[in-house]
Amino acid sequence: MIIVMSPGATEQQIDAVVRKIAEYGCEANVSRGVERTIIGAIGDERAINQELIDAMAGVEQSMHIVKPYKIVAREWHKENTVIDISGVPLGGKTVQIISGPCSVETQVQMDTAARFVKESGCRLMRGGAFKPRTSPYSFQGKGVEGLEMFRRAADAQGLPIVTELMDVRMLDTFLEWNVDVIQIGTRNMQNFDLLKEVGKVNKPVILKRGMSATISEWLMAAEYIAAGGNHNIIFCERGIRTFETAYRNVLDVTAIPVLKKETHLPVIIDPSHAGGKAWMVPALARAAVAAGADGLLVEMHPTPCEAWCDADQALSPDELNQLMTELGGIARVIGRDI
Repeated sequence: MIIVMSPGATEQQIDAVVRKIAEYGCEANVSRGVERTIIGAIGDERAINQELIDAMAGVEQSMHIVKPYKIVAREWHKENTVIDISGVPLGGKTVQIISGPCSVETQVQMDTAARFVKESGCRLMRGGAFKPRTSPYSFQGKGVEGLEMFRRAADAQGLPIVTELMDVRMLDTFLEWNVDVIQIGTRNMQNFDLLKEVGKVNKPVILKRGMSATISEWLMAAEYIAAGGNHNIIFCERGIRTFETAYRNVLDVTAIPVLKKETHLPVIIDPSHAGGKAWMVPALARAAVAAGADGLLVEMHPTPCEAWCDADQALSPDELNQLMTELGGIARVIGRDI
């Protein structure tokens, strides 16, 4: 950490900062210039309370040199992390497409969807048993019954499942049904109690970006999970909220290379929630793969016009098949495969 003292800082104020740094177990290097004094904190600067330092008399500003997130940072882990999802690798050469309906509706719907997902070449299946909805009057999901239907349909096709956990009280139930990947939705990205609990289990976690979250806030949310011991974290960009109203959310493709630089963990994209319309999904998906995404979350419903949730953004089985072909071509150009 570097602490810049104000031009009029006294020796007593400088000494007070040096003593405070020592209290945090760090050494202080004092450099006196013509107009200002700069104090460098040497050691584990993450232990230093920056707000407290900034509030001290004579301090003009302070800044961290080391990133506040450590476990998820690439500077401490140079190689890309590949996460094993029940035998399916995510984060390596193969771009994994995770597909399925927005919500679990009926057993027939899930059985049919699982068959189409498998036939398309996707290796993982998504589906919502518990649904966070803006309106309390909208369909909220089938709950535990939905988990049972999902598990049965996916198992018949040999597909690991991805589903969203909203309530920490349901974590044990998710483990009982052997959910392969726990998804933390955008509205819960900073639900720190929930993040701490999924950090205690040995399950891959997809952490969706909050709809107004910065990259730094997103990385720090992941650090909560990692700090609990669970390092199987997958970042998912699903579009952020801006002033634009022409589409549901703004897909931040820039987040892919930025995250690839900042973290060793896999990065996937949810083009369905970004665009909000099925006709936008293929273009956004192609852009994501070209930009280096490790995977996609793509909504597919056997009969989109009959979907109980987010019908406008679900692809049909034929559209998913066509998209898989297109993505395969893009992946090969950049040395990857689907």
